[in-house]
Amino acid sequence: GTNTSLQYLNLHDNEIGDKGAIAIGRGLGTNTSLQTLFLRSSSNKIGDEGANSIANALATNTSLKALNLGANNIGVEGAKALA
Repeated sequence: GTNTSLQYLNLHDNEIGDKGAIAIGRGLGTNTSLQTLFLRSSSNKIGDEGANSIANALATNTSLKALNLGANNIGVEGAKALA
């Protein structure tokens, strides 16, 4: 089922990578409660593919108000998708 109570999630330094970011994107597509998602960390190594997945989810997610992806490996393609 979908979580309806989680509002803040900090996944700093979790070596998420693009595969993890894609999974997060899938979750964000259906989540209606998360307001803050903190993924900032060079060790998370989220690149363009992961950023694209998160950006696609944000097209339908209406609850997320703050997203921190700083210090990852996101390039121009991923940045454009998130813009």
